[in-house]
Amino acid sequence: MTVTQLSAQELFRAAYENRYTWDKEFPGYTADITYKYDQQVFNGKIRVNPNLKGEVFEIEDEQAKQVINGQVWEIAVHRIRRNFEDTHGANTFSYGKTDETGNVEILIGGKSEGDYYKVRDNIVTLVHRHIHGIVVTINTLNIHDTGEGYLSHTYDSIYHDPQTGEQKGGKSEFEDNYEQVGKYFILNRRVIRTETEGKPSTQEFIFSNIQLLEA
Repeated sequence: MTVTQLSAQELFRAAYENRYTWDKEFPGYTADITYKYDQQVFNGKIRVNPNLKGEVFEIEDEQAKQVINGQVWEIAVHRIRRNFEDTHGANTFSYGKTDETGNVEILIGGKSEGDYYKVRDNIVTLVHRHIHGIVVTINTLNIHDTGEGYLSHTYDSIYHDPQTGEQKGGKSEFEDNYEQVGKYFILNRRVIRTETEGKPSTQEFIFSNIQLLEA
């Protein structure tokens, strides 16, 4: 029997398409938001529209509102279902190293040359990308298996200067939790722990009373 090895593109594509996303019928939702940071607590409301554009209400502090708005954008943008060819059609894929835990390195050429990923068990466990003049590296440590794709549960991120390799800001550790509302999985809590120059800080976002919009 001949064993045919998957190409690097096929292996990466399978993991890419295994991410949990919302379908085209996603109606959007509203939720109450509690944002905790540096012993401060802000309470308001958010709305994610069917086009996945977010809005923040009832937060008077402008900086807190911007932070929450950024999180709402992050939540929605990662649930958009994008065709693999639309995202990676101009890239090439080749195998790199496989580490002792079974993470397989996927090296990117073409349009996104210099980027690379790691894949294990049909999950993208590491992302290393050049985005808007900065290099971001994200390690996924644990996941939620929804039965319809995976969601990251714990992960960390770090930024570097693409020219000098110098670290930009501190390393951030994330913990995301989800609840099922109707047939959709929606983030209900995110904790971000960051240490910059030895100074730790924690941000917590709690989304409650999540309700789908009427279709």
